[in-house]
Amino acid sequence: MEHFVDPDRERFGQFKDLPREGRIHMLNLVRLKKMAVYEDGTMVTGEEAYGAYARESGPIFQRLGGRIAWSGKFELTLIGPADERWDLCFIAEYPSAEAFITMLRDPDYRKAVRHRQAAVETSRLIRMRPREAGSGFG
Repeated sequence: MEHFVDPDRERFGQFKDLPREGRIHMLNLVRLKKMAVYEDGTMVTGEEAYGAYARESGPIFQRLGGRIAWSGKFELTLIGPADERWDLCFIAEYPSAEAFITMLRDPDYRKAVRHRQAAVETSRLIRMRPREAGSGFG
């Protein structure tokens, strides 16, 4: 199975080429490792490592105007690979793509991201432009 933890240079370039003004939603689907191992050999659970990431990155996320727009608990993949499961499912809202980029470049965020890298087995991060919710599909 292929693991996806950090964006590659090409896709990050595509992200930066999209419009930077206006709100964006980032759909996060995260599968945690049972045990997270840091570069120095420290071992904690994946949940503990991701918790450290959340504690350290949260203030930066909030300072830049970010908020969690939606969060849910994964139960079953009805359409898609049967073995796909997610420990964390949420949508992070940013006031702009520029705010997201600023967060990634923040020196304190760069320190915090080591926890995410240790914790995550694989993930999906999908940029979306928010639309008004309604009663119809699509």
